[in-house]
Formats: sequence, C-alpha cells, structure tokens
Amino acid sequence: MTTEAPVAPGRIVLLTASHRVAPGLLSWPAWQTLHAADRVLCADGAHPQLPYLREAGVAVEITAITAQELVDACAGGTSRAEGSGGGRTVVVVPSGEGDTALTDGLARLAGSGRVQMPDLELLPGSYDLPGARLLDLVQVMDRIRAECPWSSTQTHKGLAKYGIEEAYELVEAIEDGDRDELREELGDVLLQVIFHARIAQEDEDEPFSIDDVAGTIVEKLIHRHPHVFGDEHAETPEDVKEHWLRTKAIEKQRDSVTDGVPLGQPGLALAAKLAGRVRTAGLDVPLPAGRGTGYELLALAVRAEESGTDPEAALRAAARAYRDAIRAAEGQE
Repeated sequence: MTTEAPVAPGRIVLLTASHRVAPGLLSWPAWQTLHAADRVLCADGAHPQLPYLREAGVAVEITAITAQELVDACAGGTSRAEGSGGGRTVVVVPSGEGDTALTDGLARLAGSGRVQMPDLELLPGSYDLPGARLLDLVQVMDRIRAECPWSSTQTHKGLAKYGIEEAYELVEAIEDGDRDELREELGDVLLQVIFHARIAQEDEDEPFSIDDVAGTIVEKLIHRHPHVFGDEHAETPEDVKEHWLRTKAIEKQRDSVTDGVPLGQPGLALAAKLAGRVRTAGLDVPLPAGRGTGYELLALAVRAEESGTDPEAALRAAARAYRDAIRAAEGQE
C-alpha cells in the first residue's frame, strides 16, 4: 500500500514597508521574494507601492482575504519557487500600518491547534532612517495647526513664553538626572521649534518652513566645523572653540563684542556672557563703579566666569540645596 506524503503547508510572507520611505525603495530580499511568489495579494487598491510593483513585473491581486482563505491558498499545488508540490508562497502587502484583522486571524488559527499552518514570515521591505519620526511630527503639527481652535490662532509672540518655560524645564530635567523626564522635555522643546516653523510657513511676505530651518542650521554647522568637514585640524576642545569663534567673527562682522548677546537672559548668565566676550577679545574693561547688590553680583559673576565656573548653574545648584533644606525643615515641624 502506497502512502502519500503529507503536503507541505506553504509559506505566508507579510511584507512591511515604512510609509516614511519613498514607495518602490524596497530591499533586495523583498524584491526577490515578490518575484518568486506564487501570489501577491493586497487589499488596498490605492496602496502607494502598487505602481512600482507592477512596473517591476509583479502581478498583484487586489483582494481582501481572510486568515483561513490565506492558509488555504498556500496549501497544495506546485510552488514556483520550489518547482514541486511543496505548497505555495503567498506574499501579502499590508494596508497602512498593517492588517490587524488578518494577523489576528492567523494568530487564532495557529493557536487553535486544528490547522496545519504555513510557515509565517514577516519581511521588512524598507526601514526607517534615523530621524524618520520627525516626519510624523511635522505631519501631526500640520494637522493640529489646521484643525485645533487654539493652535490655529497662535503667533510667534504668543508662544514666546512657552519657549522660555520649556527651556527651563529641560534644564531642570538635566539637573535632576531623570532620563524619562529628559526625553519628554526634549520633545517639548522640539515642539516649540516645529510649531514656530509651521507658523512661519504661513507668512505672506517672508515664509519659511521647517526644512528651511533645518537647512540653515546644517549649513552653519558644516561651516563652523572645518576640522570635521574641511581641511583644518583640531586636537583639543580649545582648538574647536577657537575655530568656532573665528568663524563666527567672520560671519557676523560685529561692531562690538557685545553684539548678539541677548539681554533678556537671566542676570548672572548675562554678566558671565559679557565677561566671556571681554576676556576672549583680550580687552581690559574695568567693572563699573557702583554700590549695591547688583554691582556685587556682577563682580561675583565675572570672577566666576574667569575661573571657569558658570555662575548661573552654580547659583541654581545652591538654590536647589536651599530648597532641600527647606523641605527637610518642614518635615521636622
């Protein structure tokens, strides 16, 4: 008596592709699998990959298929890839972020123990590049700006205070050493950049976009790092700072070393910044004569900067210690 060998169940390949990568830019294993497959299925007739697949000679069937139907499609027959009755290879191009109904159905069938399941493979056709989620942020901001009653009315001036608040909260997260808080606060600062760029895009006279913002800083970084992108050399952080200051001086063509120092920053930071400009320029500028706490703080800030201490950070650290002492005293009462 001759016993027929059991038919192999075939193979299901779920092809994934990042929506942040241009359609058609698929990996070589993905193209090989698509060309060798017995059937290629897609439930979305408007899927952005379809024109590129068809142009490459891949026949795609536009059809919605259940998990059971997909298993049945793989069973039996002759595989193009194997040239034998080893079951078929069926590639599914998921719609959007994925066909959850299909994958859930396959999981239920596999867990039931009643069905001989095909081999199931998840094949990434393309991967996100570093920074790809920034594209999502831009799209989300576009929609919020268009549809949110509050966000759609905001201006640069109206948002200015939030930029200051978020910057201080970021500094606090750094000082606390809380990694989760740091990640969140960095996101809040990034939101301010994206938000302002989105508003600027609507300006009738001088519009610019987030791409213009990014392009400007990219050009600046390359220009100010000739030791990285050019022929100059820097062996120490001091060499780098010298390059940076020399390049800035050429770019800005300032009339005074005080040009470009924002007067709205905290007082100690302002005093230290001015002192640093004076010291770097090699100027001998005596401190203004005067009595009072302000002049005393100015002298302290200048001495701190000369010794390599950030007076603003030093005072903040002392203030935090004072806060902790206050809390401890409150706990004793």
